[in-house]
Amino acid sequence: MDRGVADAARRWAWPFLVASACAILAAGFARGTPTLFFNLSYAWIIAWLLLLEAWLPFRASWRRPDGQILHDLGHTLLNKGLVQLLIITLAGRGVLEQRAPGLLATAPMALQVAVGLVASEFGLYWAHRLKHEWPALWRFHAVHHSVRKLWLVNTGRFHFVDSLLAVAASLPGLLLTGISMDAIIWVSAITAYIGILTHCNVDMRCGRLSLVFNTPNLHRWHHAIDASIGNSNYGENLVLWDRLLGTFHHRPGAEVETIGIREFMPAGFLGQLAAPFRWRRCQAEGVSTAGEGR
Repeated sequence: MDRGVADAARRWAWPFLVASACAILAAGFARGTPTLFFNLSYAWIIAWLLLLEAWLPFRASWRRPDGQILHDLGHTLLNKGLVQLLIITLAGRGVLEQRAPGLLATAPMALQVAVGLVASEFGLYWAHRLKHEWPALWRFHAVHHSVRKLWLVNTGRFHFVDSLLAVAASLPGLLLTGISMDAIIWVSAITAYIGILTHCNVDMRCGRLSLVFNTPNLHRWHHAIDASIGNSNYGENLVLWDRLLGTFHHRPGAEVETIGIREFMPAGFLGQLAAPFRWRRCQAEGVSTAGEGR
């Protein structure tokens, strides 16, 4: 591998993938088919990440199977399906399309998207922070944090209750801004792009981008098993509220060691779905299982 090419890939992979995906989506809006082109843009990022995770892994050990790939995909399909059902229901009731046009609806699209990102981030930030600080919510969020490695497939590994709470937290801010539906689609797409990038197992060097955006370099700290480190970087797309509210954690040149949770999480898909609803019993079973294994 040519060292110069590898260094360039590390430096430019994140902005290239975000910018190129946005260009594909912009082409979709120009053709009047944004949904189709969003799917194409997301597939574009996935294809590149599959190549980059094989070529430039952040951690080679994370490429080994962990026995969770089917469960990760199961959580992704379930929670994405329910989120889509919620959005379709809201749209059918006129909550999304039949809003009175706001002052920002005719503003330049870039400004609308910027306002939408900041507004939705406020709700996402507090929802995410409460999931870490309030035990009743952590039980659901722990399903996501229980992974021992990060890669593109477990991007969508969320308990469906966790995902529905995130949507409920972000939508009000978006709707209250008065931005257009096209801008809301842009915000949703950018959230999807950044989300899969933050979880990828690619050795990206994002530099100053990490002072504005949620990057893989920042999000790995958020997954640290040490809660004094992991309870940070709650932003979904931006780190604005983390920087303003004192939860920003960035250590250039250093990397997280161990990720995961200290609590017990069942290995099976159905067990993971049930665990938050029977948390105390689940933890007792985990202690018992650990004792039997000694």
